[in-house]
Amino acid sequence: MELHSTKQKQALNELFQEADLLSSTQIRDQIVEQLYRKSHQLVKEGVSFTKNKFDHRTEKLDAIFTSPVFGFPIMLVMLGVVFYLTIAGANIPSSMLAELFGWVEGYLTLFFTELNAPDWLHGVLVLGLYRGTSWVISVMLPPMAIFFPTFALLENYGYLPRVAFNMDRLFKTVGAHGKQSLTMAMGFGCNAAAIMSSRIIESPRERMLAILTNNFVPCNGRWGTLIVLASLFMATGFTGGMKTIVTTSVIVGIVLFGIIITFLVSWVLSKTALKGVPTHYTLELPPYRKPKFFDTVIRSSLNKSWSVLVRAVKVAAPAGILTWILANIQAGDSSILLHIVQFLDPLGQAIGLDGFILMAFLIGLPANEIVLPILLMGYLSTGALIDVDGIEDLKKIFIDQGWTWLTALNMMLFSLLHYPCGTTLVNIYKETKSAKWTFWSFIIPTGIAFFVTFLIAQFARILNWV
Repeated sequence: MELHSTKQKQALNELFQEADLLSSTQIRDQIVEQLYRKSHQLVKEGVSFTKNKFDHRTEKLDAIFTSPVFGFPIMLVMLGVVFYLTIAGANIPSSMLAELFGWVEGYLTLFFTELNAPDWLHGVLVLGLYRGTSWVISVMLPPMAIFFPTFALLENYGYLPRVAFNMDRLFKTVGAHGKQSLTMAMGFGCNAAAIMSSRIIESPRERMLAILTNNFVPCNGRWGTLIVLASLFMATGFTGGMKTIVTTSVIVGIVLFGIIITFLVSWVLSKTALKGVPTHYTLELPPYRKPKFFDTVIRSSLNKSWSVLVRAVKVAAPAGILTWILANIQAGDSSILLHIVQFLDPLGQAIGLDGFILMAFLIGLPANEIVLPILLMGYLSTGALIDVDGIEDLKKIFIDQGWTWLTALNMMLFSLLHYPCGTTLVNIYKETKSAKWTFWSFIIPTGIAFFVTFLIAQFARILNWV
């Protein structure tokens, strides 16, 4: 009896030692794995079915797309292809739209001249309202009309659930939930919509992680800024297809940096304010299916692009008027706009930017789409955009204002990392019902944006790179 008791104690000790070596996550994963194996075994014994060629194709493709070796490289390639198509296809339509709006503006100016309209009316309606709105359309519409359908085709094919499966490993490592990858994918279109999509995450803790970190994924409102600045300053010296490849590589790098920040912030929050163990993510991968190309492209191009564009125009119109007014009302020896810029300039210079850029981000709080047009308006003494024949002519405007590659890089990073737009902040408050968490969703990315750009600016200046 004593021998039997000794063996039991020894077995228990070995069991406890083995349990100590395993984390709660590993134990949970093993339990889920055993349940899945048992259910698979029961189905195999009790259910008979005939596999068709599509089942075999799905299994073969999943062995590649969800492979620990090939899964992530394929994801990067897919991301690069989407961005390449967006950048390569957007430049020419953007230039054509800019020329078209410039041509129409000439007739609008002629119309106001024939009416003997006062200069302030022409300035508000044409140089403020019309130019600000037209720039939003010409910069935003072509990229959206390409990006949304291309991304929708991947979703329609069934690839995005494989992305979620691959990303689950990384999110689990930082204490988050695998479904956050789906909200992240939604954020590429609109961060405000991604906040609402976080409802698919059952755990309140993990849902909050997704809400607080979704802003680090660039939304459609920031694509125009990122693409324009990358093509103008990061691909200098390259032409043709090579320029597009370099621009695409820079954009992919910016996106990857945002994802890294997402993981880092998720890890820090899961160890501090949002402590907890990540819940298990069981995902039933759907079969691959042939995309409905025409329906998908039409729906994404018209519905998504149009709805986003309408929202941007609604914000751009009053913002353009406000910028013109601030730039043309004198307060002392300079305009109100210049007073604001001079106040912000020391902070802007410290992070490699300037007061005009920070002013544009402040006025652009309602929507990221209007930051670049507002910046261009602010750079001119009258607050009006100059006539340009295309996107390339913008570089002269920036260089005349003292821009370097550091200015462009830090503006791209600040655009990626800074506070959410007004619509997203409203959605965060609606989802969390908490002013505290809405405040932190503003402070965390803004603090990181200033910290990252400050470090890069000081590092570049110490090494005399600028």
